[in-house]
Amino acid sequence: MRVLDARTLVFADWPGNNRIASLRNLQNDDRLAMLFLFPGLDTFLRINGRGRVSSDGDLMQELREGIKVPKTAIVIRIDEVLFHCGRAINRARLWRDESHLDPNHLPTVGDVMAGLAQLQGDAQFTSEQIVHANERYSSAVRTELY
Repeated sequence: MRVLDARTLVFADWPGNNRIASLRNLQNDDRLAMLFLFPGLDTFLRINGRGRVSSDGDLMQELREGIKVPKTAIVIRIDEVLFHCGRAINRARLWRDESHLDPNHLPTVGDVMAGLAQLQGDAQFTSEQIVHANERYSSAVRTELY
């Protein structure tokens, strides 16, 4: 998220966002709302405004990450900024360590992929394929952000 001026924000639409439906929605209705959570704080921020898709070359260069340049960005004209108390965050114990899930007690990405393939009647994943899917996912979330 970048601040362009006192009433304008912009963020790059990087591959992997998979939000083409949201981009299409902006063509029909430019109203949008964004919710910002700040880890450890029990207050959050909501911004209401109007959005548009941009592919302006100068703006894309400004939003680049290293050598990667986005193809599009969402430009938001701010109409309203609101702070909300975090009662829901507190009730959910979102920032409390004891409420965090232990990943060792959850299925891995590879396990989920294998289960979905089985539900669809596809060939069963081998244990090697599950390990490969887990390794690929783990690498991608660290190295393919942009």
